[in-house]
Amino acid sequence: MGIFTKDIQTLDDLFVHTLQDIYYAENQITKALPKMIAKATAPELKSGFEKHLKETEGQIERLERVFKMHGHTPKAVTCPAIDGIIKETNEVSGEIGDKQVLDAALIASAQAVEHYEITRYGTLVAWAKQLGRDDCAGVLQQTLDEERATDERLTRLAESQINRRAA
Repeated sequence: MGIFTKDIQTLDDLFVHTLQDIYYAENQITKALPKMIAKATAPELKSGFEKHLKETEGQIERLERVFKMHGHTPKAVTCPAIDGIIKETNEVSGEIGDKQVLDAALIASAQAVEHYEITRYGTLVAWAKQLGRDDCAGVLQQTLDEERATDERLTRLAESQINRRAA
């Protein structure tokens, strides 16, 4: 189902499609994070990525719950946006020789992912409420809160340590 096809006729259709999109994205993120963990050199960055990997696994479980609550089977649709962010991460991180600069690049890439997720989950929460699905909105809000907290932790880590070391 493409975003502008006749398959999407209602806000409910769009809600389900966006759930499928972020479900794909979260699954791709669980594949990308171990590579980022392996490349990170700052111990606090490695542990932050490890923590977020566990969170992401929980977020996938929450999405599966929302699908079921909404009467759908969990299913993914390709998300070109997350594929592009991950591809760019791999390309940039493969070109950096200085490990401290690499850590700064990894944080920037991780924040690009977080910002994408924040926009998707924010939209899903709003749509769930509009559709009268406060139950789904509550579950999605938990993930939105986690994504925002991860973004804030990455910012603090970058500004307090990683960017200084890279400079």
